[in-house]
Amino acid sequence: MSGRTDASGSRSYRETAIVLRTYKLGEADRIIVMMTEGHGKVRAVAKGVRKTRSKFGSRLEPASHVTVQLYAGKGDLDTVTQADSFENLMALREDLDKLTIAASMLEAVEYITPDREPNAGIYKMLAGALRTLAADNPPLVQAGFFLKLLAHEGFQPSLNVCVGCRGEQNFVTWDFDDGGVRCEDCRRGRPVSADALDMMRLILGGHLRVALQLPSSPAATETTALAISAVEHHVERGLRSVGVMDR
Repeated sequence: MSGRTDASGSRSYRETAIVLRTYKLGEADRIIVMMTEGHGKVRAVAKGVRKTRSKFGSRLEPASHVTVQLYAGKGDLDTVTQADSFENLMALREDLDKLTIAASMLEAVEYITPDREPNAGIYKMLAGALRTLAADNPPLVQAGFFLKLLAHEGFQPSLNVCVGCRGEQNFVTWDFDDGGVRCEDCRRGRPVSADALDMMRLILGGHLRVALQLPSSPAATETTALAISAVEHHVERGLRSVGVMDR
């Protein structure tokens, strides 16, 4: 009980949140899955939100960045009592490419984060990635987010030393199982080019902004595909939104 109340004992609390997913509940309600700044991933019921006259239904769509008032329930579900727009990310919904990339980010965060474990780092990372995507959609924004997400969770790949022999050159594959690159003699896993490795080193070496300025290229496409596969390997399932993109 104490973990679901504030210092005054109130079960009502206010949060900034990014909507990850919604699904129907009953005739008029929806369950909203949100990544909040202070409470981690939260699931809450938005009552009457599917009615045409709902006062905040449109504010609780996936990829919305909102301020919400929540009432902590006794079970797993809280209740949304108020929702206001915190940041305008409408550009994501007006471009199908941006929307599908955003959906893959939301999906990855939903799979990776446990319920109600505060993780302001992932919240801020997701907010920044969606903001960048809405404004520009650089070629490496998806790869950048996925690789940084894995690193944040403790799964940053070894990109400068072979995970087999500990050699420091001639890397030709990325072994997802062992968490890093392999040389020609130890090759196993997915092929990786030198250019893609350079891009990943930029992203994970503190130079994400530089990476986001790089133009579209075969290496950027390869880097994105590898980052997607690495996330899917980590969560042990395919990302539905990536399947939509492929089709």
